[in-house]
Amino acid sequence: MSEIRDINLWESGERKIAWVKQNMPLLRGIEQDFVEERPFKGIKLALSVHLEAKTAYLCKVLAAGGAEMYVTGSNVLSTQDDVAAALVKAGLNVYAWHAATPEEYNHHLSCVIEIGPNIIIDDGGDLVNLIHTQYPQLIKDVIGGCEETTTGIHRLVSMAKRDELKFPMMMVNNANCKYLFDNRYGTGQSVWDGINRTTNLIVAGKNVVVAGYGWCGKGVAMRAKGLGASVIVTEVDAVKAMEAVMDGFKVMKMAEAAKTGDFFITVTGCKDVVTKEAFDNMKDGAICCNAGHFDCEVNVAQLKAIATETKIARNNIEGYRMSNGRWIYVIGEGKLVNLAAGDGHPAEIMDMSFAIQALCARYLVSTKGKLPATVITVPEEIDSYVARRKLESWGMEIDTLSDEQKEYLGI
Repeated sequence: MSEIRDINLWESGERKIAWVKQNMPLLRGIEQDFVEERPFKGIKLALSVHLEAKTAYLCKVLAAGGAEMYVTGSNVLSTQDDVAAALVKAGLNVYAWHAATPEEYNHHLSCVIEIGPNIIIDDGGDLVNLIHTQYPQLIKDVIGGCEETTTGIHRLVSMAKRDELKFPMMMVNNANCKYLFDNRYGTGQSVWDGINRTTNLIVAGKNVVVAGYGWCGKGVAMRAKGLGASVIVTEVDAVKAMEAVMDGFKVMKMAEAAKTGDFFITVTGCKDVVTKEAFDNMKDGAICCNAGHFDCEVNVAQLKAIATETKIARNNIEGYRMSNGRWIYVIGEGKLVNLAAGDGHPAEIMDMSFAIQALCARYLVSTKGKLPATVITVPEEIDSYVARRKLESWGMEIDTLSDEQKEYLGI
């Protein structure tokens, strides 16, 4: 029995799903393959990913392969109620609604775990953490799972190091066709989509502070530069800081960057990146947002504690007045800005990421009982297959090595 906001919203959600399907040729091809192969027949699949149209189409592709789908969201502000309704209308089991309370969110996670899944597709690690901590009796039925994002990988690696991970988890985030494109180009564009549509302010001529220069941070900084901003990068990794300098950006500590920044975007996967020390230094009108998975990078609780007044400045923007009269603004409650204040990554980008998800899920079923209970690298053949199919969808061809060239290279 699904738990959603309003089934009557399904038509709007169906239109959204149809639009992204039109722009996701890889998944369309995989859907056709799955219809013929039925690789997930008899498989219960629990999924917790940002519940918008692209995720919904992935769910329908997996269902086309025979999976019994149990779906929830991975962020309370990214769930779109009309998309959830469309999935229920299509016969899938969905437990999610927009702006759920923490209690409701945890309940929905439990709903998709309590069915006893065989495959888990996670975004951030909440499902995997839940089954290990609260439903260990169900672990025996789990073949394995796939993790979508950097934060989730960090959690899984920590579990594996402590010998706590009890089934194989595919590191989808670390596949070349995921992080090199989704994390860089997808995050870079969708973060600014969310900021621009929410603030309606110009970026050109502004000072943008990007906290974290991993692949997501590189994408955000690149797009900020393209929009005409002066970019400052803050880092804790000396090598990444050097990369930022050589890419043409200034590098400084957050406390110093806070004095000049107009926009602050955290992309670290860590907590307490923007705190009271930075808030005390920010100028009037500074705007903060987070592009990391969890809403702990901008410490909104500290900001609330030191504020003398709060207000809703604009839809999805809350203002906090400091004791000296300065106003600091936060987009989307400090939650993932590209989804809390936008529609997430472009469909063409998620086509690659979700193609890898679908193929890795099939790989887990086909190798049932043969993989160790640890984090698993995505096989190179899956990465290469997705890359080739993507190029084909663009109408492009590449050269191939001759036998003599392979011999020369030792392949």
